[in-house]
Amino acid sequence: MVGKSEEDYLRAIYNVYEQSIDKNMGVRSIDISRILDVTKPSVSAMLRKLIDKHYINMKPYSNIFFTRKGLLEAKRITHNYRVIEVFLTEMIGIESDVIVDEAHRLEHAFSQSTIEKLYVILGNPKKCPHGKVIH
Repeated sequence: MVGKSEEDYLRAIYNVYEQSIDKNMGVRSIDISRILDVTKPSVSAMLRKLIDKHYINMKPYSNIFFTRKGLLEAKRITHNYRVIEVFLTEMIGIESDVIVDEAHRLEHAFSQSTIEKLYVILGNPKKCPHGKVIH
């Protein structure tokens, strides 16, 4: 089972990965530190946990690479988050400046089956309110 903090890190790593031009270059830990606004030692500690759970691979002082398991989990987490963003925008009418915080809180509360139902109810949206693809 993936904890809330682990989900946050996987989603952050995926967001950097998704935006990278060369997916084979991996993700820098400093980018994760900036995105999550946490210290480098905090990032290092969580990366060790993610390595132990076989979500990522990395050598000391090198970039982060997803394992197959990690990439699938990161995509699932990101999918769920973006579906919630669409729900908050289209069904609830939440303003765009509040969506990020609200979606972050709800992504940890909704079950996978609820997300799947929301996705269908919303008409299987292809993009979130920020224009990012929903896989």
